[in-house]
Amino acid sequence: MPEPAVIVVLLLVLAAEFVNGFTDAPNAIATVISTRVLRPYQALLMAVVFNVLGAMSGTAVAFTIGKGIVRSEVIDLLTVAAAMVGIVAWSTLAWVYGLPTSETHALVAGLAGAGLGTAGPKVLLWSGWQKVLLGLVFSTFLGFSIGCGLMLTIYKLFAQKGPLFFRRLFGKIQVLSSAFMAFGHGTNDGQKFIGTFTLTLVLGGVLPRFEIPLWVILLCALVMGVGTACGGWRIIRTMGIRLTRLDPAHGFAAETGAALAIQLATFLGIPLSTTHAINTAIMGVGATRRLSGVRWGVGKDIVLAWILTFPICGAIAWLVVFIAKLLGI
Repeated sequence: MPEPAVIVVLLLVLAAEFVNGFTDAPNAIATVISTRVLRPYQALLMAVVFNVLGAMSGTAVAFTIGKGIVRSEVIDLLTVAAAMVGIVAWSTLAWVYGLPTSETHALVAGLAGAGLGTAGPKVLLWSGWQKVLLGLVFSTFLGFSIGCGLMLTIYKLFAQKGPLFFRRLFGKIQVLSSAFMAFGHGTNDGQKFIGTFTLTLVLGGVLPRFEIPLWVILLCALVMGVGTACGGWRIIRTMGIRLTRLDPAHGFAAETGAALAIQLATFLGIPLSTTHAINTAIMGVGATRRLSGVRWGVGKDIVLAWILTFPICGAIAWLVVFIAKLLGI
C-alpha cells in the first residue's frame, strides 16, 4: 500500500489531468462541434476513445517529461506536488475566462520552478529543455503554416465547386480529421501526465524503475475525458466560435494541419503544446479568407495566456516549495 504522501501527490497529478481535460483536451473536438458536424457528446465520446488509443500508442513523450526535464534523483514528492498546484491554480483561472492554456508549458514550468526550489539550477536537464523549445517552433509555426497551406490547396482544387459541395464532402471527412486530432492529442499531451504519474510512483517507491503500467495510461485517459465532459465547453466556444468563423472545410484543414505537426513532434519525442498547434492552425485557416477573418483581439488574449503560463506556473510551484520548507514539511 502506498504511503499517504504518495497517494496525495497522485491525487494532485490526477487533479491536474482533470484540469487538462477541460482546458486542453477540448482542442481536439472544438472545431468539429463548432461546425456542427458532430453533436457535442458524439464528439466527446470520440475524443475519449482516440485519446486513449493515442496515449497507448507510445511512451516517448512520457519518458521526456518523466526523465528529461528535471533530474529525478535530486527531486522528491514535494517537487511534483508543487508543480501540480501551479498547474491547477493557473489553468483554472484561465478557464474561468475561457482561455485555452498549454498544459505542456504549465507542466514543464511547474516542474522547473519546483525543481529549482528543491535543488537549485543543477536540477534542470538541458537535453529535455531543447525538446521543449523545439516544440514551441513545431506548435506555433508549423500549425499555422500547414493549416494555411492545406486551406489554400483546398481552395485551388475545388475552385469551381459551390458551398453545398464543400458542406457535403468536408462534413463527412472532418470526422476523420477530428479523430486524427484527438489521437494526436493522446500521443503527445495525453502522455505528459502519464509520465508525471509514473514519476510519482517511482519517487514514492511504488515502482522500482521508470516503466509505465497500462493501468496508469487508462486511469489518466479516463480522468482527462471526464474533465472534458465537465468543463470543456468554454474553451470550445473560444476556439470554435469567437476566434474565427469555421465551416467543415476550414475545420478539416485546421485539425489536419495541427495533427500533422503533433505527430511529427511525437515521433521525435518532443512535448509540444496541442493548444498552440490547433489555435495557430485555426488562425492560419481563418487568415486565408482575409486577415480580418480572424478576431485578432481574441487571438491576442490567447497568446497572452500562453506567454504568462511559463512564469506564473513556475513561480507558484517555487513558492509552494519555499513555504513547505519554511513549515518544515
